[in-house]
Amino acid sequence: MWLYLAVVLVGLYLLRRWHRERQTVPRLSEKYVLITGCDSGFGNLLAQQLDARGLRVLAACLTSSGAAQLRAAASPRLQTVLLDVTSSQSIATATAWVRECVGDRGLWGLVNNAGIAIPTAPNEWLTKDDFVKVLDVNLVGLIEVTLSLLPLVRQARGRVVNVASVMGRVSFFGGGYCISKYGVEAFSDSLRLEMRSFGVKVSVIEPGYFKTMITNTEILENNFLSIWEKLPGEIKASYGENYLKQFLVTFRKMQKRYNSNLTLVTDCMEHALTSRYPRTRYSAGWDAKLIYIPLSYLPSALTDVVFTWLSPIPAWKA
Repeated sequence: MWLYLAVVLVGLYLLRRWHRERQTVPRLSEKYVLITGCDSGFGNLLAQQLDARGLRVLAACLTSSGAAQLRAAASPRLQTVLLDVTSSQSIATATAWVRECVGDRGLWGLVNNAGIAIPTAPNEWLTKDDFVKVLDVNLVGLIEVTLSLLPLVRQARGRVVNVASVMGRVSFFGGGYCISKYGVEAFSDSLRLEMRSFGVKVSVIEPGYFKTMITNTEILENNFLSIWEKLPGEIKASYGENYLKQFLVTFRKMQKRYNSNLTLVTDCMEHALTSRYPRTRYSAGWDAKLIYIPLSYLPSALTDVVFTWLSPIPAWKA
């Protein structure tokens, strides 16, 4: 009897959740959404997706060519602006432009999507500047863009959607990328608590491994090789040429498992912007749901065993 009761209660809970998540906010055609990193990947697809749904998309691109290509693929409603999230002046200029566009309506949605992954390599191979380059885009730039536009989001009682990663839950490779995504998670949590009183909702997107420009195989392999060539002889000797070869083999195997269906991620972003009851966190991709997020709840001793098993062996230990 108790088992049947538990099944009924779980079913009612899931039905209620399904019903709540299908409810959308009214007058979407009047709402402005700014998306960063729209030259390619998730940002580019989301801009077109929201534009097709009738929202007023303000697409921030790093390059003029990226902006022109996006405008050509979208409706006249979509507007673009050039934005370098590592430049305070560029952020200030874009903020003034957004304020002029939205007027008294405020900014309904801010999607912090811009990000980079390289330089990445084992931590000892990298310099402070290598870490800073990634952190400036993925974390510090995200924070500055958010702080600059937050008054407009508060005015609209809107949404902030930050793109993190499953690598903000578990970290098994070096460089600034995983560090930055852990930071995005922490910033989003504190911001969500602070903004509750203002009616602003903050969501985090945690994609698994998807095929985008930042996961481009050739670019990432060239990144590894160029870093290796610059290493001091003592470090090369400690790791060994075979370590680099194993590292690249493991990396290529991972590349074969990427997901090319980017809509799995952009659908989460769209739901976070348009649902009356958005989720706090969205995981996208089978690997996120079935591997990385479950691993993040395991004791460190177990996750260390899993990731060490997948890692190459340095020369001194071979």
